[in-house]
Parts: sequence; structure tokens; C-alpha cells
Amino acid sequence: MKIGFIGIGVMGSRMVKRLLDHGYQVSVYNRTKEKVKAPVEHGATHEESIALLAQNCEVICTCLSMPGDVLEVYQAGILENARPGTICIDFTSVGADTSKTICSQAIEKGIDYLDCPVSGGPEGAESGSLTIMVGGEKTAFEKVFKILEVVGGTIEYLGPSGSGSIAKLMNQYLVAVHSLAVSEVMVTGSKFGLAPEQLYKILSTSYGDSRILRRHMEEYVFDRQFEPGGAVKYVHKDVRLANQLLQEAGLREFTGQLAEEAYRFSTEQGLGDLDMSAVILPLEEQCGVVVKKNS
Repeated sequence: MKIGFIGIGVMGSRMVKRLLDHGYQVSVYNRTKEKVKAPVEHGATHEESIALLAQNCEVICTCLSMPGDVLEVYQAGILENARPGTICIDFTSVGADTSKTICSQAIEKGIDYLDCPVSGGPEGAESGSLTIMVGGEKTAFEKVFKILEVVGGTIEYLGPSGSGSIAKLMNQYLVAVHSLAVSEVMVTGSKFGLAPEQLYKILSTSYGDSRILRRHMEEYVFDRQFEPGGAVKYVHKDVRLANQLLQEAGLREFTGQLAEEAYRFSTEQGLGDLDMSAVILPLEEQCGVVVKKNS
């Protein structure tokens, strides 16, 4: 089974490597050609265009940045060139409407489309332990399950098109809200004279503990290292889409609105390409403190 992979970024590059290591033939395409160099050296084939990749592959995977990118790649390239019977797997975090739109257009072409957003970050992609949330036709899901197993540790089929995207946005809602709450707490505690490392120790051994607290403090904030695992601008995109779902569900006021504003402001302050934990930086500046390891 020949696999095409479009989007060789932080996540996609690691997924492609795992697929190659498990014996799959993989063709790759990326808008920035420099990014395909490593996969090609590892055994992938570089296609010069999306059209050529779509014409030559039985399964097409995409892992892109924004909903607009997904619509463009599918509507202007994949769906016009893929053969009937092709199965498309989109690992991007997008709104359910985007997934449903592409799925309906794919069906008209005799193509299957699965929304399969992932959680677990670069480390999960590298180890093959991602959580994969799947929406779409179950028969198509069953056909590509072995492929998903290469990159995922927890794989859940959730229902019709859009279901995977909804589940991922609910996860990202919690990520954004927890990130903001962690930042607020650590900045406030520091402002009132608590030693950041001591406060963190207390929180991480109490009911206030969370994976986000541990991730942000241990891997990013204390070391003042904000190279991205998941960037601020992407969390802003995800929480904005998640908030739309909460509004559609009937909620009027909810904590995600504050998180969306915090991530919007951080992006506008030039922090969009930093790790999501950098949402703490404007709060530190506002309160005149820096949350760092004890000297």
C-alpha cells in the first residue's frame, strides 16, 4: 500500500519516519522543499506536486497548520487528482464544518475522507503513542487501521465525519484553559513571594496537579525555553474553534472565552511561534515577576 504524506512539519516528519521504519512506501510533498530532505534521505520519494502525489498513492495523509490550508490542499489538489477508492486521512486540527465539507466533496469523487486529529505532541509522534480521534466511514477506518497503529497508541473511532475534529477541539479547549490557569496561578503566587519551584511542588502533589502544569513548568517555563512543541498561534486557533462549538451547544459564558483572549493577545504580541506555555509571558510582564527556578 503506497502512502502519500503532505505536510512535513514537526508532527508530519516524525509520522513519515515511523511509516518508513515499518516498511511502508511513502511519497512526500511539502510547500517548503527543504523539509522533505530528511524523509527522502530516510527512504521516502519526493513528489513535485500535490497532483502527482494524489495520482500515485492509495492512501493520502495530510498534517497541516490551519483549516484554510486543509481546504486548499484538498479542493485544489487532492480531490481533483486522487483515484476513486483512495482513502484520505487528515491529521490536522480543524473545525467539524471543515471536515464535513471535505468529506462530502470526497464522496462525490468516490474518495473516502477521515478526520483523524491527534494529541500527544512531537514526542508522541516519534514514539508512535499518539491519541488519534477518528471521524468518517467506519469501513474506511478499518482499511487503514494498521497504518494508524504505526503512529498511534490510542485510536478511537467516534462516528461520522466531523466526530474526530469535535473530540480534538474538546481536548484543545482543556489544553488552552489549563494553560492559562497554570500561568495565572504561578504568576500570582510568585508575585506574593512564594518560591516558584516550591509552589510547583505543592501543586503537582495536590489536586491542582495536571499534565499541563507539569509540562509547562518542567519543560519550558522554569528553564525559560519556549521553543515550540505546540505553538501559541495553533492553540489560539483551536480554542477559537472549540468556543464556537460551546456556543452552538447553548453555553453563553465559559472559561474558554478568557483563554481565547489570552492566546489572541499573546499572538498579537509576537509570541505566536513560541510554545503554548509562552502565554505566561504577558502575565509576568503585567505583574512584574518572572517565574523561574530558584537561584
